[in-house]
Amino acid sequence: MTGAPEPGRAGIVDAHHHLWVRARHPQSWIDPVTMAAIDADFEPADLAPLARAAGVTATVVVQSIPSVAETVDLLGIAAEDTVIRGVVGWVDLTADDVAERLDRLRSARGGERLVGIRHLVQSETDPAYLDRPDVRRGIAAVGAAGLVFDLLVRQHQLPMAARLTRDLPEVSFVLDHLAKPAIGRPEMAQWSRDLRSLAASPNTTAKLSGLVTEVPGSAWTPGDLRPAVEDALDAFGPDRLMFGSDWPVCLLASSYQRWVDTVAELLDGQDAADQASVWGATARRAYGLETS
Repeated sequence: MTGAPEPGRAGIVDAHHHLWVRARHPQSWIDPVTMAAIDADFEPADLAPLARAAGVTATVVVQSIPSVAETVDLLGIAAEDTVIRGVVGWVDLTADDVAERLDRLRSARGGERLVGIRHLVQSETDPAYLDRPDVRRGIAAVGAAGLVFDLLVRQHQLPMAARLTRDLPEVSFVLDHLAKPAIGRPEMAQWSRDLRSLAASPNTTAKLSGLVTEVPGSAWTPGDLRPAVEDALDAFGPDRLMFGSDWPVCLLASSYQRWVDTVAELLDGQDAADQASVWGATARRAYGLETS
């Protein structure tokens, strides 16, 4: 599916992608054997032709490692790039001076592009990590600074995330990758219930991203993903869902264009206004992205 954008798809926002140069910021989470497709450097020039061909006119780049230095570099890249409109970075949420650290990031080159903060909660072994007072204090500081907090959690962490969003109604939250549902497995039923519990908090939105890498094996079809996408549409509604590529991680299971085309197929039953929300309007509103 290429050529002129279809109704509802003009000006796509890719609300979730990454960039890295390993010599500057090693990506220790990449297994060179099982993840050979992304064991490489990925820079704006690599993404640009893919995004342009798909009709993407704005993006949000998201941190991939817990590093302030990486965030500073991403802000600097965004300052020079006409397509990257937002950066979701990282700070130590448990620090006593989160507000001051956010101020320093905003005073860095490109700091005006900082739109959110994320922590790799999916890797935390503490089952009550998001219940901790020090973590919540940090997340509250993120919200007080007018920034979004991206929730990178796995499906078993959804109840904890739902408690957080209910207890901090003044913070805007974005759920990454629909909490990585167990696609095609019995655990999907519990994921669906827990997703709805999170979506009950009006201060939450979610990304249609990162799903292809959750399908067992590599021979996935749009039909494999449809139950998860339909549940998300039912739980959040199109006006609280946004498209994200999760590039280059998506390359483990899909090309950039194939994922765009798959989302288009899965949204085909929605009207043009609802599709426009998912393709761009939700991300622009949630992250406060500049439109020019």
